[in-house]
Amino acid sequence: MGNILLLEDDKSLNRGISFKLKKEGYTVYSASSIKEAMDIFKENDINLIISDIGLPDGNGFDFCEEIRKVSNVHIIMLTALDQEVDIVTGYEIGVDDYITKPFSLIVLISKINAFMRRIGGVNSEHLISCDKLSFNYLENKLTKENEELTLSKTEGKLLKYLMDNSCQTITKDQLIETLWDIDGNFVDENTVAVNIRRLRQKVEENPSTPEYIKNIRGVGYTFAKRCSKK
Repeated sequence: MGNILLLEDDKSLNRGISFKLKKEGYTVYSASSIKEAMDIFKENDINLIISDIGLPDGNGFDFCEEIRKVSNVHIIMLTALDQEVDIVTGYEIGVDDYITKPFSLIVLISKINAFMRRIGGVNSEHLISCDKLSFNYLENKLTKENEELTLSKTEGKLLKYLMDNSCQTITKDQLIETLWDIDGNFVDENTVAVNIRRLRQKVEENPSTPEYIKNIRGVGYTFAKRCSKK
């Protein structure tokens, strides 16, 4: 049904959550420190992370920031803190949801089941393909031939939009509105150009003569080859 990484240093709570998740049919990888959790994450295909905030070698915010450098995997934070500033901080660095201790396991399981239903629990259902490229937009991972590349959150949003609208002309204003304005962030055309250039470094064989992401002079860009979604 899906792979879950549980980062919780309270052994009793860790065992309780793990037991319940396994009964629901999930594969659970348990960790009690950030280092252990990062090792597990690098070695396994994780669909969802549940993390405590207070940890022996840092805190859940530190862990979330490290994960967000390489992945958009869904993160639920377990916290005894209910101050608004802590919740806002978490959302700003990439936390997707919160459960405040003490909490009901039924509520936690309901949140997890709802998320897994949305993603289907199978990463291969979230692919956009074109020639030698295969983009898993749930995990922000681009496979080019046999090489797997991790994209930044912005690069992933940009690539998905271009591939979703392949063979169409996309204006710079459309990219700004679609990718950034919804988040309340101000950007200009130069920011778009910078991110296009970074994306080409990963997508193209020869970024100076792109075959996929091409400029439409005076207008914007196009993903020049037809893509298919699975």
